Amino acid sequence: MDIVVFGAGSIGSLFGALLARVPEHSVTLVGRDPHVSAVRDSGLRVTGVDEFVVRPAVTTDGTRLSADLALVTVKAFDTETAAEELATGAFRAVCSLQNGMGNEETLARHLDCPVLAGTTSYGAVREGPGEVAWNGSGDVVVGPWDPRDADGVAEEVGEAFAAADLSVAVEDADGIRRRLWRKLAANAAVNPTTALARVENGALGEPPGSDLVEPIAREVAATARASGVDIDDEETAAAVEEVVAATAANESSMYRDIERGRRTEVDVINGYVVERAREHGVDVPVNRTLRTLIGTWEAARGLREPDSS
Repeated sequence: MDIVVFGAGSIGSLFGALLARVPEHSVTLVGRDPHVSAVRDSGLRVTGVDEFVVRPAVTTDGTRLSADLALVTVKAFDTETAAEELATGAFRAVCSLQNGMGNEETLARHLDCPVLAGTTSYGAVREGPGEVAWNGSGDVVVGPWDPRDADGVAEEVGEAFAAADLSVAVEDADGIRRRLWRKLAANAAVNPTTALARVENGALGEPPGSDLVEPIAREVAATARASGVDIDDEETAAAVEEVVAATAANESSMYRDIERGRRTEVDVINGYVVERAREHGVDVPVNRTLRTLIGTWEAARGLREPDSS
């Protein structure tokens, strides 16, 4: 399969490298220099769970590309730009493998091909130009977003991932939405709290950190149900607890962003919960508070407009 990985950050570089190990796959990474130049000159080095070097094609220009699949792995605030650039090319399908929710709708607005949703628990950190650390294996789940009946395309993408020895599951339209809301609950609980408290994920596994898990999960579940997705409070709370236990020694992506003075993805995590809750008349005070606190930090550093949090 011809695959474009749009966004050569941590997860994009890891998945690009894993997919590029398959002789039948042709992989192109879209990223920024100096990472792209390093990969072009010396290949993409993976360390950690496994160590190897691959040499995918690389480019800093995401326009006028064509492939069977575009795997979108950019930060959520770059999704609009990514969609506009991808729209200048031709793809059989596009799959979002990003944090938060709302990315799929953005892609579908711009692209005239099936849009899939994806989620993963694989862990990676880009160590420097041309190198990514594979910190942990997990699973990948994909399913149709728009149109909802694009099951055949989702199966093909699942097979492409499986060929790279990735642990993959393919869901139908209802199933992938439940998966995304469960992951959203975990991100909504783990990311802003660990970022604000400057602690590793495991701090939420015991009091006082664990006291926040249930109310956040309950708010996310209530918002999901109001949005037409059948998920209960216990299911979302369990999803948070599983992520905390599995990633106890890790720093969340939002914690890393704040440590580095970068804009976060709070808008598509807690912000998405707040916006959907407002539409359906659901009260989500904890998510609203977390979104406001992170937004205030970003605005004070010029990372967002003061009135857009």
